[in-house]
Amino acid sequence: MGRSHALSGWVVGLAVAPMVGLTSVAEVIPFAAATAGYALVPDLDHPGGSASRILGPITGLISSAIRTFSGVLYNLTKGPRDEDSTGKHRHASHTLAAAIGLGMLAASLGDRGKWAVLAIAATGLLLAAHVLGDWVLFAVLGATAYSIFGAALPGTTPADALQAGYAGIGGWIGVAVGLGMFTHCLGDSLTRSGCPWLWPLPIRGETWYEIRLPRLLRFSTNSWVERLVVVPALLVAGVLLLPGAWQIVEQAFNATSIWVADH
Repeated sequence: MGRSHALSGWVVGLAVAPMVGLTSVAEVIPFAAATAGYALVPDLDHPGGSASRILGPITGLISSAIRTFSGVLYNLTKGPRDEDSTGKHRHASHTLAAAIGLGMLAASLGDRGKWAVLAIAATGLLLAAHVLGDWVLFAVLGATAYSIFGAALPGTTPADALQAGYAGIGGWIGVAVGLGMFTHCLGDSLTRSGCPWLWPLPIRGETWYEIRLPRLLRFSTNSWVERLVVVPALLVAGVLLLPGAWQIVEQAFNATSIWVADH
């Protein structure tokens, strides 16, 4: 589900951006890209996940450490009715607690200077581009160039605009990280396996209770439902939620309606 997770992160990032004060294309695109990238991070607990393979042995080692930690945490905190499981995949990294914790860590590191901000943002961007394609890189670079050279306030230099950009990213990077990870958890809750993102809240004797849709609405990962319904819906939403896109569609529809009426 790597592509679906990244696309859902992109869509949620576009939808949430105005709520954190981001409205222009130059602000929204980097935020959505970072959210898309960090929507892949929970699957670091799977050796075959996109996030686990992006940097070869480096991310492979991180994945192994996360899997080990998750297994230990599962055994220490499982309830009397939790299933007999290794507790590695879809456990520790697939929780709201992990999303909030990593988001807060990213926010605190973002206060330490431009290099920390760039490292966190670049990680999300590379993850998104790894799954969705190089268009993500070009979109972010274009938005960055516009914010530096096209939207700088009169009397300011590109360096001033760049410094303002660092500060702006530092203000929202923690939100993008946490939001992306939680979006991943919600996506997994649509599948048959579900996702225990409410850990450690005990539910029916389980602290790792899998939240999921009613049985008839669940689908398997990489099934035809994901490929032919979920992905196309996310692609459409990912375009329509771009700043100004809906207005363009509405104007085109009105123009078409007028043309049809006249003919």
